[in-house]
Amino acid sequence: MSRKNSSKNVPSVTDLFGAPTTEESVLEQIQLPSAAKSNSIENDSALQYYDYKKVKDLVKDKESHHQEDLQRIRGLRLIDDDFMNVCFDENIEGTEFILRIILNNPDLSVQSVKTQKVMKNLLGRDVWLDIDATDADGNELDIEIQRSDKGADRKRARYHSSILDAHLLKPNEDFKNLPETYVIFITEHDVIGGNLPMYTIERQITNMGQPFNDGAHIIYVNGAYKNSSIELGKLMHDFFCTNPDDMNFKQLADKVRYYKEDEKGVAAMCKVMEDMRENMKEETKIISAINLIKIGKLTIEEIAQALDLSVDKVAELAKIQGRLTIRSQV
Repeated sequence: MSRKNSSKNVPSVTDLFGAPTTEESVLEQIQLPSAAKSNSIENDSALQYYDYKKVKDLVKDKESHHQEDLQRIRGLRLIDDDFMNVCFDENIEGTEFILRIILNNPDLSVQSVKTQKVMKNLLGRDVWLDIDATDADGNELDIEIQRSDKGADRKRARYHSSILDAHLLKPNEDFKNLPETYVIFITEHDVIGGNLPMYTIERQITNMGQPFNDGAHIIYVNGAYKNSSIELGKLMHDFFCTNPDDMNFKQLADKVRYYKEDEKGVAAMCKVMEDMRENMKEETKIISAINLIKIGKLTIEEIAQALDLSVDKVAELAKIQGRLTIRSQV
């Protein structure tokens, strides 16, 4: 007899996770068979008990994670990558609002917005854009949110600018058609160090003291500058608020409030965090696989089995590591 059908009193795993996932609610539904008190696992009912103890532990972990997520959501700010991604993805109104302040252009019209857009480089390093926007004139705007000073390196800004250019012209298209590009770093600290609210970087003809006017713009916004006497200072204040009631601008506060207080918004954020946990588990497995590949004492199949990865994935990692001679079972 299968475990699934051996006791009508014990709900299925699907039933358990379909119900409210607190430990109390699960235990109320599970009616342990008398054989569960036995130490013998030869009895099918005892095996059921073992399985549902694991379910109980899983649900307990799930509830613990849920409470941790709720606490973390309360502390999130727009300067935090994960929260920024959710708040600005396809949010044309919000992105347009912050760009109008940063660029001092009240007439700027944003046509499209995408967070975490990947720009491929077949000959080198790819780039992930935090917020990629296009305006009504076809100009490309890359907004990077950086809490780490290292992540706002000046050569990174240069590289982002070059990658934008590489993706904006079709083969054989005239260079004159290249639109203007803006790479905008919003940084937690004053990485330039001039105690200014914003730094604009443009190429110049240095021996003439004139602008080069090539249409490439790099801007650093100083997140540490929160002077409420200017719009940009108010904007930076809002980027560091955990409570939407403390924010200056309704356009941003409403979105933050939705993901912190609305039932559907909070659920969406919890789903994002759950996905992040799963991604971290996968990344940990990959790092472990790479380390085992470097040691070179296990076969590809053994590494895959130990880490619950596919053989193809481990083989791909081995190839990337340049260790194609790693032992593999015949």
